[in-house]
Amino acid sequence: MGKALVAGGGIGGLTAALCFHHHGWSVEVCEKSAELGEVGAGIQISPNAMKVFEALGLGDALSNAGFRPEGIQMRMGESGMRLVNTALGEAAVKRWGSPYLHIHRADLIAVLQAALHERAPNKVRLGASLDTFRREGDHITAILTNGDAMTGDVLIGADGIHSVVREQMLGPDKPIFTGNVAWRSVVPIERLGSDAPDPVACAWMGRGKHAVTYLLRGGKLANLVAVVERDDWTKESWTEPGRRKDALRDFSGWHPIVTRLIEESDTLFRWALFDRAPLDRWVEDRVAIMGDAAHPMLPFMAQGAAMAIEDAWTLAAQVSSDGPTLDALKAYEKIRFNRASGIQANSRANAATFHKRTTLDRLITYGPMWLVDKIAPQVLKKRQDPLYGHDATA
Repeated sequence: MGKALVAGGGIGGLTAALCFHHHGWSVEVCEKSAELGEVGAGIQISPNAMKVFEALGLGDALSNAGFRPEGIQMRMGESGMRLVNTALGEAAVKRWGSPYLHIHRADLIAVLQAALHERAPNKVRLGASLDTFRREGDHITAILTNGDAMTGDVLIGADGIHSVVREQMLGPDKPIFTGNVAWRSVVPIERLGSDAPDPVACAWMGRGKHAVTYLLRGGKLANLVAVVERDDWTKESWTEPGRRKDALRDFSGWHPIVTRLIEESDTLFRWALFDRAPLDRWVEDRVAIMGDAAHPMLPFMAQGAAMAIEDAWTLAAQVSSDGPTLDALKAYEKIRFNRASGIQANSRANAATFHKRTTLDRLITYGPMWLVDKIAPQVLKKRQDPLYGHDATA
């Protein structure tokens, strides 16, 4: 085949390297961090993403490292009233073809790193920041900030929301602050007593805010993401610590499952959520962007990583087909653009759904959900079929 250069050693970049290797390519990854890893936080791997990992032979490793939730729930944030309870477990496998999994980001990175090292040893350059890239005949050369060069047949920009590859292709982006700030934390389950979250992925609805709770590492850790509408914090960073008293103030009067998680957190991180309009293109010559570099998403559908994982397979598969490289990259863009952009839009819309403020709006929005869950629960699952049933490897 050829050689694929991958900028970024996160979930999307490592998955892309594994997908290219699976399709017969040699790979080389540059990652600006000195070591691979993630600040403590959970991630949901829905069945559409698991299909890619199963095709890569990583299904068992991820299942062993993660946690299989029993269901997906929606509850009211203050009262705890249950609106929706959709069964997962084996029901997810039966309906959508693959399991639904919760996993610590660090554990996911560790599985991907180990697999790549086993299949393509010593192909990840750490502490290696991309500076620029240029076309040289039938190849692309990536220049690192230390002056080193990497040459390959394609360059894949999997370098996140502040993508160097995207900026060289398209210029600086123009993110728009959504007015939402997210708190996140993980807490050992043993600290939570009777206030431990149920073994489900649960979204808690509130006035101008919502929270998501679920379990990690075989149920030993509880994960919290709590989003509140505010305009006094606009730093787009995953690693900025916040004060417990501020988080408790934001969720004062909420259900003990949520507030106990905040109280027992050793560290709470917070980051401002920015939105970005869909890009005009993801491809230029022998270069393509993917994941957050191409279509960063608000976290209101838990699909940001899943879309990067789907991107990775489609990109490698298309470039491995016969025909000119640019045509193959364009085919990847065409296949992925509408799906990713649609989920971007739906994620944006979910913020409004989760944050209904008035009693009338809450009745109009949540009442039908509660009723359908009681009398026709299959309707709710059917609505998820296009998302979770999608198979990028088919």
